[in-house]
Amino acid sequence: MNTLEKIDKNNIPEHVAIIMDGNGRWAKKQGQERLYGHSIGVEAVRESINACLTLGIKYLTLYTFSTENWNRPKEEVDGIMNLLVQTISNELELLNNHQTGLIVIGDEDGLPDSCRDELRDAKEFLAKNNKLYLVLALNYSSRWEIKNAIKNISNKVKTGELKTEDITDEIISNQLCTALIPDPELIIRTSGEHRISNFLLWQLAYSELYFTEVLWPDFKEEDLYLAVKNYQSRERRFGQTSEQII
Repeated sequence: MNTLEKIDKNNIPEHVAIIMDGNGRWAKKQGQERLYGHSIGVEAVRESINACLTLGIKYLTLYTFSTENWNRPKEEVDGIMNLLVQTISNELELLNNHQTGLIVIGDEDGLPDSCRDELRDAKEFLAKNNKLYLVLALNYSSRWEIKNAIKNISNKVKTGELKTEDITDEIISNQLCTALIPDPELIIRTSGEHRISNFLLWQLAYSELYFTEVLWPDFKEEDLYLAVKNYQSRERRFGQTSEQII
């Protein structure tokens, strides 16, 4: 029996988020420049989408480009941005055939014009699709997101629209980029690193974390199945005792 056959189809996470790490190290092992790893990593995105469609996962969030990534060498950043535009254009028909919609979280205003234009057109083209939502975290960081949420809530308090004593978890969540997206039940990080890297810090409060040694360009459908199978072995208590959730 393979991993897919062992998965309980009645216990599938609705939202899986992935920190796609290891492109540069993978490329270095091949004797190539870092950007080569990013380009090969596109196939891992396809594999992940296929796995999500097979399992019935509704949301797949990919940590595509963080606000801190602008600090990388200019040639690598420019290459990633060009690759992003090219990839979105190349994958549109496939995403549409898979009935996949596109959502972007992050500071889109800070992206190059070519990226913003391509993303806008892609979102419009895929707008009617709802079998799977591909969520791209672009120019995103959780501290940036939370800071903006605090500013928005502070302005509502200042104008009298909201009282400080009425601020709830729900109100904060509604000010985040992910306001219309459920929190991820499972977060995967590739390449063997064991950190969150400023990703969905508010949303991952009760997420299961799964770390794999696999470098992102080598990530296959089977690797996502293994992560989900591991997720299903966890007891999700949300602060309660085991006896309470039985």
